[in-house]
Amino acid sequence: MTIDDLIPPNAASAAAKGCHCFAVRSAARHVTQFYDQFLAPVGLRVTQFSVLSRLKRSGPLTINALADDLEMDRTTLGRNIQPLERDGLIKVTPSSSDRRAKQLHLTKSGEKRLQAARKAWSKAQRRFEEGFGTRRAAKLQALLRAVVANPLASATHVEDR
Repeated sequence: MTIDDLIPPNAASAAAKGCHCFAVRSAARHVTQFYDQFLAPVGLRVTQFSVLSRLKRSGPLTINALADDLEMDRTTLGRNIQPLERDGLIKVTPSSSDRRAKQLHLTKSGEKRLQAARKAWSKAQRRFEEGFGTRRAAKLQALLRAVVANPLASATHVEDR
């Protein structure tokens, strides 16, 4: 069996199959939509769930620190925290160490919503593993962590080889 045997024929055009970026982005959108379906009844998207989870684990963080932790662009994070702040799930305050920086705090309402969302997230996790396979899911996570650990972004220019 080859990797092409695992790809449904309608998954992508032949030209796009060879593009690593297209494959990763397509998979990310597909999995994100899957998790979002489970979290929708709780009123969260998976990115917002990640924000609340990180704040629960780490305590208050600056926007920049949280963006770094989540491997997320600061602007994208900003769009995700606006509805969380509006709904009272997080509180944004000036940082005590640097008044120019903003610090994010998980509120009691945010903790309650996160608790409800964890049940939905766990269900999504189980369904993903049932559909994709537990071993394959573990291998996929290891491969994706290796991609993130690879210093691809540190390349400042493209070399002709």
